[in-house]
Amino acid sequence: MTDREITITINGLVKTARVEPRRTLADFLRHDLGLTATHLGCEHGVCGACTVLLDGETVRSCLALAVHADGHEVTTVEGVAPPGEMHAVQKALWESGAFQCGFCTPGFVMAIYGMEQERAAGLPCPRSRAEIREELSGNICRCSGYQKIIDGAEAVLAGEGDR
Repeated sequence: MTDREITITINGLVKTARVEPRRTLADFLRHDLGLTATHLGCEHGVCGACTVLLDGETVRSCLALAVHADGHEVTTVEGVAPPGEMHAVQKALWESGAFQCGFCTPGFVMAIYGMEQERAAGLPCPRSRAEIREELSGNICRCSGYQKIIDGAEAVLAGEGDR
């Protein structure tokens, strides 16, 4: 197959590259750009570890092709806060003791970050524990039992991280 040139804004920076049309967005981010915080778990869109934002919407980057992101904006977990700082979502999850091994962390951060961005824009977003749990049901954690993840999400979606 003939490689295609794509231009994607990733974490605010415009990147142009040649990619094979079958290359997933996850592989492009990890292997071509070195943005390894986007984790690959199942590679079938089930676990949520590879969640990123594409034009502000959460997507499973293992299911999206890099060529489909051409001309669009992608945000990865590396782009939610300046280096050495934590975004309110990351801080709320840290303060709630949400993670153990950390493999699922980027996916949960991006899923909650997407909800928080909607909340900050005045759009409807989950507020109750049940709504948050439903919204995060596509992200799998094998360690935590989810309660502390929900605690952190609940805090940030209530606006407690807006300091």
